[in-house]
Amino acid sequence: MSEAKLEFLERSKYFWNPGKTQDWQDMGVDLVIDRREGYYLYDMDGRRLIDVHLNGGTYNIGHRHPELVEVLKAATARFDMGNHHFPALARTALAEALAACAPAPDMRYTIYGAGGAEAIDIALKTARHAAQKRKIVSIVKAYHGHSGLSVKTGDERFSKIFLSEDTSGEFIQVPFNDLDAMESALKNRDVAAVIMESIPATYGFPMPHEGYLPGVKQLCERYGAFYIADEVQTGLMRSGEMWCCNRYGVEPDIMVTGKGISGGMYPIACVVVSEKCGGWLKQDGFAHMSTMGGAELGCIVAMKTLEIVQRPEVKTMIRYVADYIRNGLDEIMAAYPDFFVGIRQHGLIMGLEFNHEQGAKPVMKHLYQNGVWAIFSTLDPRVLQFKPGVLMTQKDSEDLLRRVEIAISLARDEVMGKKRRWT
Repeated sequence: MSEAKLEFLERSKYFWNPGKTQDWQDMGVDLVIDRREGYYLYDMDGRRLIDVHLNGGTYNIGHRHPELVEVLKAATARFDMGNHHFPALARTALAEALAACAPAPDMRYTIYGAGGAEAIDIALKTARHAAQKRKIVSIVKAYHGHSGLSVKTGDERFSKIFLSEDTSGEFIQVPFNDLDAMESALKNRDVAAVIMESIPATYGFPMPHEGYLPGVKQLCERYGAFYIADEVQTGLMRSGEMWCCNRYGVEPDIMVTGKGISGGMYPIACVVVSEKCGGWLKQDGFAHMSTMGGAELGCIVAMKTLEIVQRPEVKTMIRYVADYIRNGLDEIMAAYPDFFVGIRQHGLIMGLEFNHEQGAKPVMKHLYQNGVWAIFSTLDPRVLQFKPGVLMTQKDSEDLLRRVEIAISLARDEVMGKKRRWT
């Protein structure tokens, strides 16, 4: 590590976030991102990394996509964030574009936030108003954000520290893939909404069992609850379809999209709601306000992002690259079956499972040392989140797989060596 980086990391600990900065160093990751381009990150010391973390899908189409850079630069000649109180050309145009590609035909309105957690809060408030009920159901080990309501739907790790855990019984959690537990939570007809990531990202991408998600939607309809699809990490073609919930045959009442819709260029998140759920917009359009939500520059970037991911060649290439990478990962898994034990996949949504309770952490470290950035799943560190971008090429994938095999080999030797010493 250079003296300049070492000095910078000390400043980061002093002025920014001492715990997070130190934790990364303790895990063998001293990354300070400098230049970035496409699916590549460059450390401040000049090392290049292939990015398959993508900051939760924020860089779905790559870092600083040239078309997004161009459209943002052009927009600044006329627009700024705008005034959230008034009708705006860009906000309405993006809302029209989202209605045109929404996962259900009756989804009409778009409500804007500046980030995903705020958008989840909007979705939950919208469902409560429409249902005139307070209770919300999510899954055990869920993650939907860190703000007021959103943090209550997730794992207590992120709520308890701030004394924000639910003490009223209004936020109920049930195990993933358990329809009986879901029905038990809904059968009293006192639940406003169920909020679901089709494939829970921070939980390590466990895959829904066949019929599970449609079953949840049917239970919502039976017991008078709305279905909220959190598509922040799984939407925008990552599954091979525009919205992952549609891939599983679910048409939600409310959908949240964030991260990737910004193109990584300008913060924006969107809540798309059905006519039935959008009543508060007519009753009191000032009921939710967000100064930076739906910023006009962000809307312009988001429209270009939507256009890019819906190009016909993108879907074709996603399927090809997803299969190509899966075949390569299967070969690597066959070479190290005592350590690399599973692949959770739907399109380019992937989780790599290792035979150790913290197994993804040494893999992450060795990937980092071998020029790849991927991150362990916070709520299941046996699993590595592995998220190739939707515009990845075969050449990119070949380079990636070579580095992945080296890293898994080294991580296996490290973990198995420790096991042998312990026994």
